[in-house]
Amino acid sequence: MDAVATSGVLRYFQDLPDPRKGYLVRHKLTPILTIAILAVICGAEDWHSVARWGRCKIKWLTTFLDLPDGIPSHDTFARVFSKINPDAFERCFVNWIKGVAASSKGHLVAVDGKSILHQLPPWLG
Repeated sequence: MDAVATSGVLRYFQDLPDPRKGYLVRHKLTPILTIAILAVICGAEDWHSVARWGRCKIKWLTTFLDLPDGIPSHDTFARVFSKINPDAFERCFVNWIKGVAASSKGHLVAVDGKSILHQLPPWLG
């Protein structure tokens, strides 16, 4: 994934209002969203593991994200996501997933290592 690929993802979140207006902001919203989404796709299950994933991938992340203050702490991820309007985030997320589905043109890739069933097993039929 490079700047072109992530800019495609991020365009769906560009209109998400930053809930920290009026606060002293150390980390921009775009890198926080990007790191969190990528970390969760890679298996992060809590804010500690999101921040840890970001620290492990910082060299790569800095090739397409502006991170002058490094990776946000787990507290920063938690605080920002607790303030984001969930309906606005859901709209952005759903639009992103619809864009991914449309761009796949029917070719799906299993990102979790499982194969896609072409027909239902008998017990689900």
